Amino acid sequence: MTTTPTLRKRDLDPDPVRQLERWLQDAQGAGLAEPRAMTLATASRDGHPSARMVLLRGLDERGLVWYTNYGSQKAQELDDNPYAAVVLYWDILRRQVRVTGQVSRVSQAESEVYFSSRPVGHRLSAWASDQRQPIADRETLEARLHDVTERFGEGDVPLPPFWGGFRLSPDRFEFWQNGPNRLHDRFRYTPTAPGGWQIQRLSP
Repeated sequence: MTTTPTLRKRDLDPDPVRQLERWLQDAQGAGLAEPRAMTLATASRDGHPSARMVLLRGLDERGLVWYTNYGSQKAQELDDNPYAAVVLYWDILRRQVRVTGQVSRVSQAESEVYFSSRPVGHRLSAWASDQRQPIADRETLEARLHDVTERFGEGDVPLPPFWGGFRLSPDRFEFWQNGPNRLHDRFRYTPTAPGGWQIQRLSP
């Protein structure tokens, strides 16, 4: 496991998005299989929580983006209760980032651009899967994939009307790095007007 130096406030970028990009680059450089994997936590309208892994597919000053079937549990919960938390954790680097904020759907145009960049097999699978709905067996799923493959043939596989992206607009970031004797380094970013961020060290 990699040993990391003490993290100081002066080491951090004033912009948490740029800081997260730095750590993502470090994770990619460490050879992790899925450096952009993150836990997405949502809650139903009546407050029942759920969490699952998704992949971070977009990051800029507007927020963090992932994609899914709009009929999925996470999508329905986000439509009912549009707030979420995500956690990225890189064990080999002994680092963690937490982000919270309000969530909204990305534009159809943005979803189309991303969907068209996916491998053809992934696009076909999106059409074949009625996400989270009960299915009789594996053979049924494979038969659906066969049907959509026949349907689109050698042509383009368009964006399904039930599939697209969500964007979390951050209201807080927290960067955590493991320290010796459990004296971890922990920093919170909170927004300040106009457009800046306050950085505070937190007790571990």
